Amino acid sequence: MTTPSTATTSSPSAARPSGAPGRGGSLGPVGLVLGAGFSVQFGAALAVSLMPRAGALGVVTLRLIAAAVVLLVVCRPRLRGHSRADWGTVVVFGVAMGAMNGLFYQAVDRIPLGAAVTLEVLGPLALSVLASRRALNAVWAALALGGVVLLSGGGGFGGLDPVGVAFALGAGAMWATYIIFSARTGRRFPQADGLALAMAVGALLMLPLGVAESGSKLADPTTIALGSSVAILSSVLPYTFELLALRSLPASTFAIMMSLEPALAATAGFLILGQALSAVQAAAIAMVIAASMGAVRTQVGRRKLPLPPEA
Repeated sequence: MTTPSTATTSSPSAARPSGAPGRGGSLGPVGLVLGAGFSVQFGAALAVSLMPRAGALGVVTLRLIAAAVVLLVVCRPRLRGHSRADWGTVVVFGVAMGAMNGLFYQAVDRIPLGAAVTLEVLGPLALSVLASRRALNAVWAALALGGVVLLSGGGGFGGLDPVGVAFALGAGAMWATYIIFSARTGRRFPQADGLALAMAVGALLMLPLGVAESGSKLADPTTIALGSSVAILSSVLPYTFELLALRSLPASTFAIMMSLEPALAATAGFLILGQALSAVQAAAIAMVIAASMGAVRTQVGRRKLPLPPEA
């Protein structure tokens, strides 16, 4: 799972604040991005270990509520002065965020974390390929498809729960939607106000589902504490690290580094959950990572300027 600062968008240059220097060689920003990636994936691994206590929907509900509270307190977004279109954008952004998280947590409850993130990243990869419209991207799409076929054991996802695979692919589709509306929300709301409001929308969306699945388990102090830890690892720390990194790291470099998410997820799954990868699965994940990096580099090479506001 990734974070709202994801730069695998159709406009990589839009991810860096205007006027920010592009010192991509600095170890500090690179370390922050890697730290954010590890934090997200280790938070996801902790969430998997919490699911027997609260269920997948219960865990994602706790995560979104805790993250929303923190962001609303820190950002204190202004509620007045926004148009109906502004609110429509932030609501769709929040719905995409809630759906993305809910589908992803349902996926990792059924299939290994590394495989889930690999399938999920196909959403933003497809968005990047479609947005660039270059023939070379057919190569990256074919490479990603080859990785998925390899991961599936020949096309049938033999060792993977097909329902979990479907949830992961659905999360990827929501991730692509999330990326589009994240950029639009950022243009309509100052600072991180739109993110805070969208997180609240996502939390409200998931709340009845979490209560229906977990009921009184959500009120258990230990469960609340663990869910809050997931929120800190998967939301609060990554948002902070990535925001600091993007002040000096070129968005193109950031996007390429975010392509490493499946590898970080596989590492977290192995270290925390004991989910070892076979050589074939590792090769499949490497193919998807290579395809994602190639698509980002191709896109950056073609587009030197920011895209139009509604791209």
